[in-house]
Amino acid sequence: MERYRRLNTFLKEKFGERTLKICIDGGFTCPNRDGKISTKGCIFCSERGSGEHLSSTTDISKQVQDYFNSYKANRANKFIAYFQNFTNTYDTIDNLKAKYDAALIDDRIVALAIATRPDCLNEKIVELIKSYSDKYYVWVELGLQTSNDKTAKLINRGYESSKFTEAVKLLNKYNIDVVTHIMVGLPYEDELDIKNTVSFLNHHNIQGLKIHSTYIVENTGLSNLYKKGLYTPISLDYYLENTLYILTHISPDIVIHKLSGDCPKVLLVAPDWNAHKKWILNGIDKLLKERNLFQGCNYDSEK
Repeated sequence: MERYRRLNTFLKEKFGERTLKICIDGGFTCPNRDGKISTKGCIFCSERGSGEHLSSTTDISKQVQDYFNSYKANRANKFIAYFQNFTNTYDTIDNLKAKYDAALIDDRIVALAIATRPDCLNEKIVELIKSYSDKYYVWVELGLQTSNDKTAKLINRGYESSKFTEAVKLLNKYNIDVVTHIMVGLPYEDELDIKNTVSFLNHHNIQGLKIHSTYIVENTGLSNLYKKGLYTPISLDYYLENTLYILTHISPDIVIHKLSGDCPKVLLVAPDWNAHKKWILNGIDKLLKERNLFQGCNYDSEK
């Protein structure tokens, strides 16, 4: 019995079998890095935009082909082309189409997933993304992190939460699924901020959620705060309790795409527990079972 809507189960129900992601580096940058908004990026974001595990080549078709030539392709028959790091709608329409097309080179690919920022979407871009939905299941990921605009300024997010609302409405208009990222443990946030962010999300029509722990990566603004004694990482217990709150108060219809943030061990500064994904996932499962809780069991109180 599953106590929350797991992505693997959702994909199996949708496509009839196991379906895996092909993580792609589309060679994009970010307005929070190229100077349009800032050159520093979000304070938690690594130099490669959380894409350290990806191929450094910008040849998108080669990345996909290399995946299919590897042992990974033997683990499933259907796959998702997932443009992961940086801002994957931050380019001209022609360049975006060329990059998306370059990934969709194999009949085993059944879905297209695009991670981006709410302030890097407009009608023409969304129309382009929608054009792929005739053949592929399409979703767009938006990195909200928090609904607290004061925290947003502190972490150098570069946009107000109202921009997220606008982006969700635009994607809803074109019937494109929305997956949202939120983070537990952002600097100076507490349980009330988590509650407010969950309530904020429950007033939006989103279909998926990624819950991330706030971990410190070398050579980031957050690592500087940590080394100066201005930021203390959260404990595993704190993360588990807050993740439990999110799961039990978020809509039961939302698919849970992730329950922890992943960081290469060689780059992780703190907290140490973040390197042990099984501790996190097993801990969440254990608490849900012990307390007989399910996703959305307290959702009505947020409406």
